[in-house]
Amino acid sequence: MARRIWDVHYTPIIGQTQVDYMLGRFYTTEHITGQLEEGQRFFFVLLNGIEVGYTAISEIREGNFFIHKLYLEIDKQRKGMGSEVFRQLLALMSNLEAVRLQVNRQNMKAINFYFKMGFVIEQVADFDIGDGYFMNDFVMVYRPK
Repeated sequence: MARRIWDVHYTPIIGQTQVDYMLGRFYTTEHITGQLEEGQRFFFVLLNGIEVGYTAISEIREGNFFIHKLYLEIDKQRKGMGSEVFRQLLALMSNLEAVRLQVNRQNMKAINFYFKMGFVIEQVADFDIGDGYFMNDFVMVYRPK
């Protein structure tokens, strides 16, 4: 599923070479097992019993959460599913003070979605992910009203 989503969505933004690198590095069984051991909670997004997306969150410190992943199949986007997934994630976050995430600065579709959900840009940052690749991201934050 990650391959299908990333190839369609991220290749135009960061190129196939970086997509291949990131999937090969961050989506290995060993890496995902490590994320689970560090406290990330993974969820599949289901539509009529079929997996159409996935997400992962963790509590960084009490009341402060991080969304590590929130992806939907391209043909399922812009239909309210992302908003519903976000609402369901919020329901899992106890004593919520803030939710943060990182999003590629060129990923306008996702940035606009997060603005719609109430996120604001907190920081502009470049993250070295090895082998000469960087994630050029916005760090965005959501605080409940």
